[in-house]
This record gives sequence, C-alpha cells and structure tokens, in this order.
Amino acid sequence: MTKKTILGLKPEAGRWALVGLGFVINLCLGAIYAYSVFRKPLEELWGIGATASGLPYMIFLAVFALAMAFAGGIVERWGPRKTGILGGGLVGLGWILAGFAPNIGLLTLFYGFIAGAGMGIIYGCPVAVAAKWFPDRKGLAVGLTIMGLGLSALITAPIMNALIATAGPLRAFTIMGLAFLAILIALSLPLRYPERGWKPAGWAPTQAQLAARVELDRQEMVRTRTFYALWLTFAIGTLVGLMAIGISAPFGKEVAGLPAGLAAIAVSLFAIFNGVGRPLFGWLTDRLTPRYAAVLSFGLIILASAVLSLWGQGNAPLYFLCFAVLWLNLGGWLTIAPTATATFFGTRYYGKNYGLVFTAYGAGALLGGVLSGRIRDLTGSYVPVFFPVIALAAVGIAISVWGLKQAREVEATAS
Repeated sequence: MTKKTILGLKPEAGRWALVGLGFVINLCLGAIYAYSVFRKPLEELWGIGATASGLPYMIFLAVFALAMAFAGGIVERWGPRKTGILGGGLVGLGWILAGFAPNIGLLTLFYGFIAGAGMGIIYGCPVAVAAKWFPDRKGLAVGLTIMGLGLSALITAPIMNALIATAGPLRAFTIMGLAFLAILIALSLPLRYPERGWKPAGWAPTQAQLAARVELDRQEMVRTRTFYALWLTFAIGTLVGLMAIGISAPFGKEVAGLPAGLAAIAVSLFAIFNGVGRPLFGWLTDRLTPRYAAVLSFGLIILASAVLSLWGQGNAPLYFLCFAVLWLNLGGWLTIAPTATATFFGTRYYGKNYGLVFTAYGAGALLGGVLSGRIRDLTGSYVPVFFPVIALAAVGIAISVWGLKQAREVEATAS
C-alpha cells in the first residue's frame, strides 16, 4: 500500500479529493454545452446565419471525440498530470484566441480545433484517475467526476451571458479562456495514479471479480466481442439520447403546448437530470453490472419515448417527466461506458482503451443531431422522432444481453 499522501490526505481520503478536482475540471470543460449563448451575438456581430454560427460548436465536438482516441496513448505514457496540463493549456489557449478572431472561420479554428483538441486530451485524465483509485466503486467515482460536465451549463451560461452583455462576445471568450487556463492547469497538478496493486484499506475483490479480472491492451480489446457490443450500445445510447434532448425545447412548444419562456426554463431543469444521471448510473452499474445497467437505461428510454409519442400532445406534466428521464439516461451513458471499459478490460491500459470506446460518442452525437432535424423536416412534427428512438433502444437491449460480458468469458465462448 502506498504511503504517499494526496493533497496532504491519506490515500483513502485523498482519492475523494481527486474526484472533487475532476468534478471542477469537468465543470470548466462543460462550458462547451453553453456555447449557444454566443450564437446570436456572433450572428449580429458578423452578419452570419445560424448554420455558420453553429460551426465552431459542431467542429469542437467532432475534434473532441477524435482527440480522445489519440490522447489515450499520451496519458498512458505521460501520466494524468502532464497530459492534463497539455490539454488544459490547449483549452485555455483556444478560448483566449477565439476572442481575437476576426471572422467565423478563424473562430472555428481557434475554438473548434484548438480548444476541442485540448478537451479531448484532458477529458480522460480525471476519469482514468477515478477509475484507477476506486476499484471498489468505479461507477460512482467516475459518475461523480463527470457530473460537473452535465451541470456546467447551469453555472457557466449565466456567467457568459453577463460577460457578453458587458464586454461583448469576443471579450467574453478571452476572459473565460484566461480563467480556464489557470484553473485547468492548477487542478491537473495533483492528478496521479495509485501505485500498482494499491487497494482501499479493508477492501478485497469478490471471487467473481477475481475470476473476471483481466488486463487487455487496445489491440487485445478490439479482438473481443465485448468491445464491439460496448461501442455499439454507447453509440446507440448517445444517438437516441441526443435525438431526444436535442428537440426538448421545440417539442415543449410545438407538441406539449408550453410557452416559449417555460420551454427554455425546462431545458435548464433537464440539465440537472443530465448531471445527476452520471453518479446515479455509476452507482447502478457497480451494483447491477454494465449489462443490466444498459438494459435498464434502454428500457427507460423506450418507456419515456412511447409515452411521449402516444400521450405527449398538449400534456405538459408528461413532457416534463419523460424528458427528465431521457436527459437522465444520456448522462447515465457517459458513466456506463467508462465504467464498463474498466470493468471488462481492466485499468492498466484504461486511457488508451476508453479513448477508442469514446469514438462511439462522436458517432452518436453527429448522427443524432442530423436525424432528429431530418425527421422533423420530412414529417412536419417532432412526435415521429421517437419511433426510431424506440427501435434503436430495443436493438440496444438485444446487443447488451448478447455482448456485454466479461472479455475472458467472451473469448472462451467465441472459440
């Protein structure tokens, strides 16, 4: 057992401090989800349309997902501290430079590519730290770490709105960037992994955990059925979640009959469920196993989607209840996937492995945003969006039952 302290605390207590640092890091990173507050001011500043103003956001998310795949190798070689400093530096730099952009093209370069790449590099660091320090409660620790990402917009959006109102959108980018640069680098400094073989005092793995223990590197992981089942279920969970939550405000106005102001407030309320879903599903994944946590998530998505498609017209209470469930489950998948990666493939090569698994999020995010809008254009209503959501969630249940098994078990049965 390591004798080193963490932030002056013994490891058993200090590991919770690392979760707290990860929460604040994700609180900063999640400011991307409040980007919409910049869109109208940028459109007025440069005389551009909605498609152009959304380009930095779209590129940011795409680069974020791609960078995650490559950043896993960096964190394994450099460790979470150096990798976090690099990623945090790029995030801050991208936001700062965005404030000096003379047009939407350079804003997309600075914000979308530089800050997006930085987020892809740093995002996995606190997640990997939590997974390695908590062999006893991986799901809960990871969920609490990334809860900051889901709650970020509730805090950062009002701050950015105030800065835009007083200093303009470009100056707001620079001010936020300076803050992120300082905070992310400072909070990356204490990040580190436990020594090999460390375990919490008084904890011992169960016989089932010992029997299932496996440490696969990326090359070994991609040769298992489990990897493809996890990738597909993560992609489906992201796709159906984003298809649904992406229409939260317009569905509230057009279908549930809410006033525009109340529909906007509802989205802020739903963001709380997105954040709470992360530790909740982390806790559930620890207790139910990733397979049954996934089945539960897809089952709840089917139930909420069926209720909305059958009885959502003009029904505000059902709207609030069902969309809260959908947002909860999207947050849940951002905990189920990293916890399952550590559970099925071990923590030794966690950074590289989860980086590859996370590409499913990028695929689901891109498809989800396109499909919901396309269905609305073709049918003239948001209700039909839930028909493919139900079908895809049913496929997700089938894949979860078939493939979300311990890698060692899969390899034995696949021969």
